[in-house]
Amino acid sequence: MTTSRAPFPLLTLALALLAPGAAGAGQHTPPVVLTPIAQTSGTQSPPKPQDAQRQLDKVEKDLKADQARKAELDAKNDALERGLADLRAKSVAVAEDQRRQDDALRAVEQSLAGLAANEQEQMARIDADRAALADLLGALQRLSRLPPEAMVARPEAPGEMVKSALLLREAIPQLKKRADALSAQLRELAALRQKLADKRAQALTAKKELEKREGELRDLVSRREALSQANDAELQDVAGHMAVLTSQAGDLRDLMEKLEAERKAAAERARQAEAQKRQQAEEARQKKAQERLAAMGRTPKDVPGGTALGGMTLPVAGPVAQRYGEQDAVGTTSRGVRISARAGSPVVAPYEGSVVFAGPFKGYGLILIVEHPNGYHSLIAGLGRIDTRVGQRVLTGEPMGAMASDGSPTLYFELRRGGQPINPLRGFTGTEGKGQG
Repeated sequence: MTTSRAPFPLLTLALALLAPGAAGAGQHTPPVVLTPIAQTSGTQSPPKPQDAQRQLDKVEKDLKADQARKAELDAKNDALERGLADLRAKSVAVAEDQRRQDDALRAVEQSLAGLAANEQEQMARIDADRAALADLLGALQRLSRLPPEAMVARPEAPGEMVKSALLLREAIPQLKKRADALSAQLRELAALRQKLADKRAQALTAKKELEKREGELRDLVSRREALSQANDAELQDVAGHMAVLTSQAGDLRDLMEKLEAERKAAAERARQAEAQKRQQAEEARQKKAQERLAAMGRTPKDVPGGTALGGMTLPVAGPVAQRYGEQDAVGTTSRGVRISARAGSPVVAPYEGSVVFAGPFKGYGLILIVEHPNGYHSLIAGLGRIDTRVGQRVLTGEPMGAMASDGSPTLYFELRRGGQPINPLRGFTGTEGKGQG
């Protein structure tokens, strides 16, 4: 003998399965049918989202490369500008030094001009003194060559001779003093002329060095300015390219959004069409089932072997083995009923509705949960076979499966409204609440 296990924890099971969002177990999601996007013009097909995405990825990659290059050029431009500023500052300093050197050289040249005039005057005096000294020295030399006897034989008076001798004796030191002073002046003049010449040579050398430095600085400034202009030109090219890429990226994003919106709209239309198609098929199936029952002179509630209870019927024919609210051998209060059924007996829908769960659950065997109007749910456990699926609409008394094909199986049936168990034997007319018999 085979009995199905319909344990008391099925209350928790039912609550979990009947909670919002829990009915998706075993449920099939209708496939999304994509319709082609309308063609834009002529025979050309519109771009696909994946093509647009690839183009956008490439554009964004190029844009990032341009941004990196722009940052590099900006840094280079800043360095060039700083270098140019330093070079220009050095050029100003060099020009100032050169101007000071020019002023110093001009002062040296003016000093040399004054010294040249002074030199001419001193040379004229020296020449005059030199001529007088030369005549005097010549006379003295001639006198020194005369013997004393010749001096006595001269016609001058002795007093005049003595006077001349005394004058010569006084003149010789003065002449020597004048000659020494003249020699000193000549030496000083020569030293000054040499000093001024050296200073002039130094000033000329410094001026040439400054001119060389100024030329080098002008060359550096020219090259830096050329580099800066080339850098600015490349920056403008990169900025223009970035603007184009940014515009392309925006256009591609707009295109992708448009394509995605069209795809979603097409998918929604296909889903609605599929749902309408299923609804029409279900309505046609129910209509045919009702027509077949009417042709046999029966109503959906006239189920063979079933018991009509407040507008509904028991899922399987057979005696009730355990009633709602009774305790079993272990003291557990039943929240449904147990029905003893024959092997292989059909299990039918107790009332019309939609199947929200169909299949095995955590070792409790096969169970069915049917959602009825007005917040009612049926929980049926202990089946041997299930012949329906999630989402299918069923009529009252429509077969949904069968009991086990051997032994003496029992079926557990629980009826709930708003998540609370009610007595299935009172049907939809019964008062809600626990423990009603």
